[in-house]
Amino acid sequence: QVQLVESGGGLVQSGGSLRLSCAASGRTFSNRHMGWFRQAPGKERELAAAITYIGGSTVYADSVKGRFTISRDNAKNTLYLQMNSLKPEDTAVYYCAASRIATMGGALTSAYEYDYWGQGTQVTVSS
Repeated sequence: QVQLVESGGGLVQSGGSLRLSCAASGRTFSNRHMGWFRQAPGKERELAAAITYIGGSTVYADSVKGRFTISRDNAKNTLYLQMNSLKPEDTAVYYCAASRIATMGGALTSAYEYDYWGQGTQVTVSS
């Protein structure tokens, strides 16, 4: 079992920055692909960014490329999402997700490929 706890959300003006963190319990964080998803009101949950268990490969949604950076610190069991140049359309609840134990493969882009989810953290960008 893996427990995920997100933090770092809040209210920010357009053009501002936030850094989300996701603390993972257990000893297997470094063996799991990780992802950040987001869900705006009335919309489906969508991928923002994903990273492989080693951290050598990342994937970004087109809407956040060049503005968001996903990273992980396996020694600290923590996943990060640095969000710069925020826009009102980035307003959503952001969720951290972990895959089952991985030994190979690229970053996972579908929510169905993740087995564990955090409770989410709200990000609100005002115009």
